[in-house]
Amino acid sequence: MLKAMLGEAWQAMGANRLRSGLTMLGMVIGVGSVVLMLAIGQGAQYSVAQTISTMGSNLYIVISGSTSAGGLRSGSGGGPTLTIADAEAIAELDGVANVAPVQQGTQQLVHGPNNWSATVVGTTPPYLDARAWTLQSGYPFGDSDVRAATRVALIGQTAADNLFPNDDPLGQTVRIRQSPFVIIGVLARKGQNLDGRDQDDTLIIPLTTAQRKVFGNPFPGSVRMIMVQAASAEAMPAVEAGMVALLRQRHRLREGQDNDFYLRNLAAAADSAAETTRVMSLLLGAIASVSLLVGGIGIMNIMLVSVTERTREIGIRMAIGARQRDILAQFLFEALMISVAGCLIGLFVGVGGALLTNALTDMVIVISGTSVLVSFAVAAGVGVFFGYYPARRAAALDPIEALRHQ
Repeated sequence: MLKAMLGEAWQAMGANRLRSGLTMLGMVIGVGSVVLMLAIGQGAQYSVAQTISTMGSNLYIVISGSTSAGGLRSGSGGGPTLTIADAEAIAELDGVANVAPVQQGTQQLVHGPNNWSATVVGTTPPYLDARAWTLQSGYPFGDSDVRAATRVALIGQTAADNLFPNDDPLGQTVRIRQSPFVIIGVLARKGQNLDGRDQDDTLIIPLTTAQRKVFGNPFPGSVRMIMVQAASAEAMPAVEAGMVALLRQRHRLREGQDNDFYLRNLAAAADSAAETTRVMSLLLGAIASVSLLVGGIGIMNIMLVSVTERTREIGIRMAIGARQRDILAQFLFEALMISVAGCLIGLFVGVGGALLTNALTDMVIVISGTSVLVSFAVAAGVGVFFGYYPARRAAALDPIEALRHQ
């Protein structure tokens, strides 16, 4: 029975090839659009996820407060309100995995005839762990280098490419303000952060070396900011509350007095960016789904025309013993076959369009099996939904009136 119905549905499609093709076109465009839009949206989600992963996980940045002189305020990071001792105290809090005090700024790097302006970061060994930053080659500096203020450095890929275009930077010397630094490690590439800043355009040196040889420090022991990594996402609220209470106590701030530091939750910023891309992906999918609705309406219109044209045929079928459910199933099969055929062609069109977009642009395209299956299932469901009314109408025809139809 099923085989016979499928055969009749195929013959009905073949009898009006142009009309069937135009009907399928709506489904082709709808499915192709959904697959392409979801691929673009998921590609954007993947790009943001990759960017977030380069920042490190469960991170807080504590920035020193501002100063005010002559009516002028320096802004965040301008005052010497944070110290290395603050960082050491934070490291003792429960739920804290890594703490790294940071002193950074832009400096001109010189190697032979080449020079390049890059971000110089003075910090301690836990900084790499907090940032989940690995080395491509070489080795990191240790606590002994921080204590001795040695002139060693880890160089990022962008800075290395500009200072050592045709040479291996490992073991080479870079000058900062006439002070020579030996490159002992090359950092793995990270790319841009959420702000669009190139994270690889950097040079990391021991904190004490940065304070004594590069930036200078009129307030001994002070740092511009402290990077804090919580042991887990669940521990972050407790870590945040503990840091605020600890720093207020250490800085002798009275109740009601404003904090003399700023606390930034990088995890919250990352989650916000990820949520934005998820919403964008859903919005793109919803917009493309309108095409499926239009395609479904096209199927319903054509099936209604088909019922009208084949009224006498329906009457004959009923007269020789066909039941209402047989007529209903027959027209549903026809609608489903048109829908499924359009879906299959639309999948090839959508995947091909996504691959072409990836080849012609710098956009990241992600084609997932889930999105393909969902698009196919929704499109088939649309075909059945919009094909049911014409099929039901055909099944409800009176056999005598149908036979009289000319």
